[in-house]
Amino acid sequence: MKGQMINMWKEFKEFAFRGNVIDMAVGVVVGGAFGKIVTSLVADIITPLVGLITGGTDLKNLKYVFTPATDTVPESALNYGLFLQNIIDFFIIAFSIFLFVKLINIAKKKFEKKQEVIEEAAEEAKGPTTEELLAEIRDLLKDK
Repeated sequence: MKGQMINMWKEFKEFAFRGNVIDMAVGVVVGGAFGKIVTSLVADIITPLVGLITGGTDLKNLKYVFTPATDTVPESALNYGLFLQNIIDFFIIAFSIFLFVKLINIAKKKFEKKQEVIEEAAEEAKGPTTEELLAEIRDLLKDK
């Protein structure tokens, strides 16, 4: 029993401290912060613009009331405005992530091209090895 616990603890440490898990944790934290930015973009900028275009209508308030509220019964309504707002949020978040990934891929390609140019320049600047130079001198001396 004790040996199984020790083995399980070792497996857990290997899993928890593997690079991929730590990278994933960082991604979750950054993603959460990015989500707040996008939520603010939607709530504070895009939704008011949509309201301006639609004549001051707030999407969140759009609903179809089945039965109005009374003193004892709450309102029964289909809140399609909230649904529309969530769809807009989804598309904005998806588009933002798409742009972010696209920018990263562009930067990565530029970095890889620069690395290739640097490697090619290093190969060209390398020149012949000492052995090659000595062989060349030997061949020249033989010819004389």
